[in-house]
Amino acid sequence: MKLDGRKIAILIAPRGTEEPEFAKPKAAVETAGGTVTVISLGTEDAQTVNNDLDPGATFNVEKAIGDVSASEFDALIIPGGAVGADKLRGSKAVVGFVRDFFIAGKPVAAICHAPWALIEADEVEGRTLTSFPTLQTDIRNAGGTWIDQEVVVDQGLITSRDPDDLPAFCAKLVEEFCEGKHAGQAARA
Repeated sequence: MKLDGRKIAILIAPRGTEEPEFAKPKAAVETAGGTVTVISLGTEDAQTVNNDLDPGATFNVEKAIGDVSASEFDALIIPGGAVGADKLRGSKAVVGFVRDFFIAGKPVAAICHAPWALIEADEVEGRTLTSFPTLQTDIRNAGGTWIDQEVVVDQGLITSRDPDDLPAFCAKLVEEFCEGKHAGQAARA
């Protein structure tokens, strides 16, 4: 499967995004031929973490959330990390950006704590997804169905639980991104 010519947005918090949940999906998209744009709350470099507590690598941010639109991209990746995911869901601009992908029926991949952004965007109701186990009550309270599975796909929404699921998550997001828009996803928005 090839993503040649596809533009993929990936979010990263200024500090606190889980490094493998950012780096591995980004690499998977690039290996498949896609172009990835790293987006954060501002344009300063972003420091990741490992296991939510240990400092990770620092990554270059290419665009601030206020300078991009979902219309510029074919798909979106939202990495986890409890602190990073909490910072992202606290941004109205990020929440609006996420919602716009659903409205357009474009694929969205979210892992670990990233479904918090989906909840804030009101895009969980009626969907089946997975996440880090501690989010299952949040997902159910938002009207979603939570299942304990390494990767779940629901009309263009790809979710996984944690870094152990990255091989399946990366393979499935490349597949779904290759498929493109999902009419069933847009119909729910």
